Amino acid sequence: MQHRIDIKKYGPRGEAMAEAIQSCVHCGFCLAACPTYKVLGEEMDSPRGRIYLMKEVLEENLTVEEAQPYLDRCLGCIGCMPACPSGVRYDELIVSYRAFSEPKRKRSLMDNMARRMIAETLPYPNRFRAAVASGKVGKLFKGAMPEKLGAMMGLVPADLPEDKPLPPIYPAKGRRRARVALLSGCVQTVLNPDINWATVRVLSENGVETVIPQEQGCCGSIMMHIGEEERAKKLARQNLQVFVPDEVDAIITNAAGCGSGMKEYGLLFKGLSEEAEAEKFAEKVQDISVFLDSLGLKPPAELREPLTVVYQDACHLLHAQGIRSAPRNLLSSIPGLTLLELGDDGLCCGSAGTYNIEQPEIAHQLGQRKVQHVLNTGAQAVVSGNIGCLTQIQSHLANRGVSLPLYHTIELLDWAYRRKAQT
Repeated sequence: MQHRIDIKKYGPRGEAMAEAIQSCVHCGFCLAACPTYKVLGEEMDSPRGRIYLMKEVLEENLTVEEAQPYLDRCLGCIGCMPACPSGVRYDELIVSYRAFSEPKRKRSLMDNMARRMIAETLPYPNRFRAAVASGKVGKLFKGAMPEKLGAMMGLVPADLPEDKPLPPIYPAKGRRRARVALLSGCVQTVLNPDINWATVRVLSENGVETVIPQEQGCCGSIMMHIGEEERAKKLARQNLQVFVPDEVDAIITNAAGCGSGMKEYGLLFKGLSEEAEAEKFAEKVQDISVFLDSLGLKPPAELREPLTVVYQDACHLLHAQGIRSAPRNLLSSIPGLTLLELGDDGLCCGSAGTYNIEQPEIAHQLGQRKVQHVLNTGAQAVVSGNIGCLTQIQSHLANRGVSLPLYHTIELLDWAYRRKAQT
């Protein structure tokens, strides 16, 4: 006999889970948009199947452990949401469910080690830089490591760029049109600090003063999306303290995952004393592409040589935030640049935060699919709006022995503006 337990009993987050579950009519439109369903072809590895499993766990008809393999395989890419005719808030459901289920889980020693490495290194640039340096030695032993730790080592770049800290304030050029605060991020500052520098330079060229709070930290998105709710709150609280939304026109992010996560701060603190403050913060968050497109872009210079690029939609821009036209508008404004479409309906590349560490086999298949679509276009370079996507695609291109430049959208704009300054 099945139990019928009111899911709302789980508190404010329970209300969000109950509403999402009740909204699903099990029509199946989500199946074609789900990367894991495309790879595995299993009903329980689809959004519809996972919603059923979460409902059964929350109503105490299944144990957390019985449902967990299928829920672990969810990328959290939210590709299902635009395809859903019922407007199911799968994003709020999966994030809230993982926060509910994680404390109840029994993990193996190696799983716990991998997650602890993630939690203790990725959100902290200095620790992550040190871990990457030690990882160069670890790569020699990758084949002898457990799968997840080996996958982590496989993503370590051969060489890290020089550390390039940002100043507290980067001034606007000419008349000031706006004032913003920038989330500098954690992993990105280690793997590609030039993205942040390109961001402040492009903002300056467009008359925008940028404040970079020096006490800021990781936004907490990675921890939020793997169910480490208390760690996520600790990181988010730090940013709530150092960013002052009333003093800026926007809080800018140049990483899709960070922007999506910060817009979920209201959900993270739902029912807590910080909820109103978190929602106020979230309302000010804008991706750099949206902010510049809305502001009105100062015309960039023509590229020295014509360049054909393919734009790769990051899931947490396209699906989670509904951002499609803004980055394309910015790229199309660069004279001499030809923009191609990937033609894969925005299917996830397999990065998805820590997914390529947690689920390396599926992530590998998705990475290979993405790279094949890239190569089919014949583009000279790849452009995206998320460091995770850029790292994943670069890794899989390298596995094929293909050398193809990868850029963040803002880097190409910066390139064009600097070209203009030289003419």
